[in-house]
Amino acid sequence: MRRASGQIYDSYDNNRRSGIGYTVCAVLCLIMVFVIGGTTIWVKKVNKREESVLPLFIQALDTGDYAEALSIYRSVHDKVVAADPDKTSELQAEIEVMAQMENEVDSRLKTIEEAMRYERYEPSESDIEFMTEMEELTSSRISQWLHDLCEEFLLGTVEKPDVIFIFDQMSQIGNISASAAPLLQEIETIEMARGDVQAAESAYEAQEYVRAVQTYIMVTENDNYSGFVHDFSERRIVEIKEIMYEPMLQEGEHMLERFRYYSAETLFSDMATIFPDDQRINNDLLEATMNTTATEEYRGTVEVLCVRTLIADPASPGSDTDLMITTDEFRRMLEQLYANDYVLVDAETMADLSEDTFITEVNLTVPEGKKPVILVLDTFDYSAYNYIYGCCDRLVINDQGQVCGEYMDSNGQTIVSREAEAIGILDAFIEEHPDFSFDGAKGVISICGYESCLGYVVSEDEVDDRNNALAAAGRPSVQFSDSDIESNRAAVAEIVSVLLDTGWKFASSTYGQINAYESDMETIVADTEKWLDQIGTLTGPVHMIVYPGGNYIYGTDERAEYLKENGFRIFFGMGSNPYYIYGSNYLYYDRTMISDSTLRNSDLTRLFDAGAVLDPEPENTASEDQEPI
Repeated sequence: MRRASGQIYDSYDNNRRSGIGYTVCAVLCLIMVFVIGGTTIWVKKVNKREESVLPLFIQALDTGDYAEALSIYRSVHDKVVAADPDKTSELQAEIEVMAQMENEVDSRLKTIEEAMRYERYEPSESDIEFMTEMEELTSSRISQWLHDLCEEFLLGTVEKPDVIFIFDQMSQIGNISASAAPLLQEIETIEMARGDVQAAESAYEAQEYVRAVQTYIMVTENDNYSGFVHDFSERRIVEIKEIMYEPMLQEGEHMLERFRYYSAETLFSDMATIFPDDQRINNDLLEATMNTTATEEYRGTVEVLCVRTLIADPASPGSDTDLMITTDEFRRMLEQLYANDYVLVDAETMADLSEDTFITEVNLTVPEGKKPVILVLDTFDYSAYNYIYGCCDRLVINDQGQVCGEYMDSNGQTIVSREAEAIGILDAFIEEHPDFSFDGAKGVISICGYESCLGYVVSEDEVDDRNNALAAAGRPSVQFSDSDIESNRAAVAEIVSVLLDTGWKFASSTYGQINAYESDMETIVADTEKWLDQIGTLTGPVHMIVYPGGNYIYGTDERAEYLKENGFRIFFGMGSNPYYIYGSNYLYYDRTMISDSTLRNSDLTRLFDAGAVLDPEPENTASEDQEPI
């Protein structure tokens, strides 16, 4: 019985406590409802009050009651300023309405300013009264506008009579004349400095940052350019230095990676004058100078050597052709040229092409004691007709981002190797001997478009021609969908980007590898349009033509004029001896073909020992670094 009574008591006690808990919770909830409701009502009242402030402010401006307008503005402004900084979130309505009032004044003031500047508007009495009476809000805005006008005058976007007119009109406004007077006194100095400042800004717009900073430094050091001009120039120096630092450093360090040591030395030397104590710049400059030597102007003959696609597989049945050389022969040729003090130069460095209607001769500069040589890789379209010679099928990019040749060897294995083609061989040779390349120069790769581009079908026009060539080479035909062609174009674009970045240049071999000399104007136009549309859209702007077979068009011929109008202004013909000439808006080079035939039958002693270049006997094994995939 006791136990039962205890259970009854405990149950009663629990129920009693539970009832009290429910009551407390109910009371708390009720209080929260009142609080939230009250807060909401208070917020709505505050918002409603603040919403009514702006119309009253605008009404006061419209009626010219500027004392009332300022009173309304100050009541909100003072409340915001006096508030605890940690509680500004509670004053968002006031902050917003204050900004709206300031914007309203700015808008009215801007209307007056623009009319004065662009329409020679003379402010009315009401305008003057508005700007004077509301100077608490207009004074700093007007002062900044006058300062900005002086900057524009310095930069050449507004002229002196307009500036003088505006200053004359604003001298009527309250205490503005006090701040405007010093600027007005500097107008003559500003006018005197305009040429130098605008020259600095032109350099800046052209991203010639070093010249821009150097020009501004000259301005700051000129005692005649004190005050406004000096302060403006100092500020621009700081701004430009901040803008130029990282991009120029990255550009220079990329030059170092690409063996462009002479350009990098110039860039870092210029940067060192702007940032004399910067350790990163000084270290980069040291690396550049360690890889450069004294240079001299060269006025002798310029050799242009030309090779076709190389024989990558000497075991191929057609590898005994006399039209080409093997990869080993090309490598030995490079070694001999290097030993005989030749240095690769860029074919475009001998001509300034900055003007469309004329070409400017540029004297060639090379390291002291070196002789220039230009390398041309002829018609690297990778026609399937050349498969029988053991040449590469196409170019590809390996996992290291390097351009390689790809071919199928006599055992049916697909081989990818840098050593399979002239591009990769030369790239690797310069990595070992950077001084064989003057400022990172590589060579000129000429491309036609008749059957493929770098081994890829990149247009519908090429499909039939490709399959005909594949059949002639004993290979099966291939079907190309639109997506296949787009994929091929993307692959070529990627290869082109890598080649351009690593110092190679591109040239046209005409679209159809035509005999240009014997072609009429209609043929030249149709051929050029196809090359520009199908190949030029992948290579980017190209300025050189390597005439197939050396069948060049005379530079004054109307057909050549047409080619020049389309950007082609450096022409390569063919000849057994070095020769170049400047003509009417063009530069012409003869190129010497290097093939099995010329190595055996031509006098090349001026260049190297041909006997030491030739393979002693046909190669039967692949290069060590060639791996089947």
